[in-house]
Amino acid sequence: MTVQDVSTTKVDIDPRVERSRVQVLHATLELLGEVGYGDLTIEAVAARSGVAKSTIYRHWKGKLELVTDAFHEMKVAEPPPAPGPVAQRVTDLLMDIARNVIGTDWRVNCLPALIEASARCPEVADVSRDLAEAGMSRVKAVLDDGVAVGELPAELDTMLLADALTGPIFLRGLFHRRPVQPDEVPGLVALLLPSPPSSP
Repeated sequence: MTVQDVSTTKVDIDPRVERSRVQVLHATLELLGEVGYGDLTIEAVAARSGVAKSTIYRHWKGKLELVTDAFHEMKVAEPPPAPGPVAQRVTDLLMDIARNVIGTDWRVNCLPALIEASARCPEVADVSRDLAEAGMSRVKAVLDDGVAVGELPAELDTMLLADALTGPIFLRGLFHRRPVQPDEVPGLVALLLPSPPSSP
């Protein structure tokens, strides 16, 4: 059973089963950030989550499926961007990302482990690519809205701009450089976000 399977039937699921599922997925991400993908084991997830190993194997074939579902669960839990001007919406999203990178959020801590494993395992690389695109989709969706309402140029490559806006925040975190502070995000947005198209 995957996250997607469970999410469509939550009204019918036993609350104890749902609680165990969440515990397993959270434990998976915590351990991924602590020990890396190579040393992540189902046994360790069972010990951390308090859920029996046999139960975990009934719902997930192995750690790749666990990691995939855990990241998807994290993305599903993120609220949609609030309405408003595109510059403010993008700024709000990036400030959230900056706060997570600066903090000790275990979801951010496990990204280096996933990147390292991607260099050795094609299946993990596929998961990493899908997760990166899913994560970037929130910023891209706001930029697409900006294009649709005329706040941004019609020819704008919104995926490329989303990469450019989020790239500095993640790269500084991954390379242990001084992180982008939340109060610096408006300047980053002002530097990269195109001006509204000129009126005819």
